[in-house]
Amino acid sequence: AAFTLLLGPFTFFNVQKTKYLQIMTSLMRWIAFILMIILALIRISRGQAEGHPSMAQLSGIRNLFGVCVYSFMCQHSLPSLITPISKKKHVNKLVLLDYILILAFYSLLSFTAIYCFRNDTLMDMYTLNFTNCEIINVAFIRYFLGLFPVFTISTNFPIIAVTLRNNWKTLFHREGGTYPWVVDRIVFPAITLIPPVLVAFCTHDLESLVGITGAYAGNGIQYLIPAFLAYCSRKDTQLVFGSGTVNKHLSPFRHTFWIVFVLIWGFSCFVFVTANIVLSESKL
Repeated sequence: AAFTLLLGPFTFFNVQKTKYLQIMTSLMRWIAFILMIILALIRISRGQAEGHPSMAQLSGIRNLFGVCVYSFMCQHSLPSLITPISKKKHVNKLVLLDYILILAFYSLLSFTAIYCFRNDTLMDMYTLNFTNCEIINVAFIRYFLGLFPVFTISTNFPIIAVTLRNNWKTLFHREGGTYPWVVDRIVFPAITLIPPVLVAFCTHDLESLVGITGAYAGNGIQYLIPAFLAYCSRKDTQLVFGSGTVNKHLSPFRHTFWIVFVLIWGFSCFVFVTANIVLSESKL
């Protein structure tokens, strides 16, 4: 309730000049991630590790897609990496290096977590595992990691909410038309703010929430939308520049086969995850 009252009103206004806000958020993320990795490694090196992960667990596939969509968020930073590069001759190698670094960082964070903590004690919000005095006896670090999700959500929520509100406006926009004041200032912010607030009040099961959003919304965001976007943009490019134009930055996955493959894969994931959810619920 306090979060909604304090940050909800930002949805009704414009958020500008977010440069320093984003820098602060990124800095806090790096500090928190590095702290968690170091603390987990120290605990493992002292022989206090409790995790004994199994080789594979099929029941976790549903949540795997939920986690993947949040890992996919790293691609949001690609424009800020590519745009400042004046000579894009080696841009593919730089992007590949960026992905390798992200994968290495995520892997290090994940593997230290599963080997440091038992599966039944590993909390959905990973930072909460470090609020125990037995893990770290420095109160400031415990409070910092415990409140880290609050800090990041508090700084990101206004930006994401305003972006989503503007997307609603663009979606329903008609050429030459304008929205009434009530629709522009009340309706669009309200339909942006109310759904996440209702979800937050109705459920506390973060694992299921991540699984469902990742399985369906994540499937569309990761596979379906990019596939259709790539197909339509290629068609549009041919109309604008002509079919004889040579693009020096062609993707190695430029063949239409890959678009079809991604669509088939996305549909398969949708069916598989739905079946997994139904079977899991039927066992309860």
